[in-house]
Amino acid sequence: MIDTILFDLDGTLLPMDQDVFIKDYFKRLCAKLAPFGYDPKKLIDGVWAGTAAMIKNDGKRANEELFWDAFSKIFGEKVLADKPVFDEFYRVDFQNVKDSCGYNPLAKQIVEACKAQGFRLVLATNPIFPAVATYSRVRWAGLDPQMFVLCTTYENTGFCKPNPAYYQDILRRIGSRTEQCLMIGNDVEEDMVAKNLGMHVFLLTDCLINAKQKDISVFPQGDFGALQEYVKRLHA
Repeated sequence: MIDTILFDLDGTLLPMDQDVFIKDYFKRLCAKLAPFGYDPKKLIDGVWAGTAAMIKNDGKRANEELFWDAFSKIFGEKVLADKPVFDEFYRVDFQNVKDSCGYNPLAKQIVEACKAQGFRLVLATNPIFPAVATYSRVRWAGLDPQMFVLCTTYENTGFCKPNPAYYQDILRRIGSRTEQCLMIGNDVEEDMVAKNLGMHVFLLTDCLINAKQKDISVFPQGDFGALQEYVKRLHA
């Protein structure tokens, strides 16, 4: 019996065109850091280098540590002294990136309905952002981060999608088994990999990402309306 539901965030609870989101995010980050001597191209390259390090993480250290290790190799140790500037960016400037995201009231309704029915909820978003940025995006979707028993962020997690160990780590932390869990997401590679572990899955197609053009007919799938009906059947 399913008693725990894992929700992806970007492109799932928070509708978005990922390319538009990233472009706006980088534009605002570069504007914030330029007065502190950060060349825009080098800054973006540094963020991608840090992201690549997190994606390869084996769980021995938090993603946050690997990000800043990779980032400081590009800019030197001085970057660590500028961390408060990055923190301020996420608290203030990053909030305007909300305008590059969509909103679907059904996402809020579905999560609230699942919570009301007693399901444990996990925010299983790829933990490549700090908590302040993750919680902000949850609120942009009209939700409260405290609705979730766990929100994966780069501070509290040492794996990333699509590594199956990311999902195994969640199961260990919440004390659950694969067959008790449903993973809902929009990315075929990152989210549907949970099926290989024995989890139930649902592929949300509103903002579908299928970079490798895999056959998606094997997954329960559909738009927000279909997801709402699917979740209702879980309640029955």
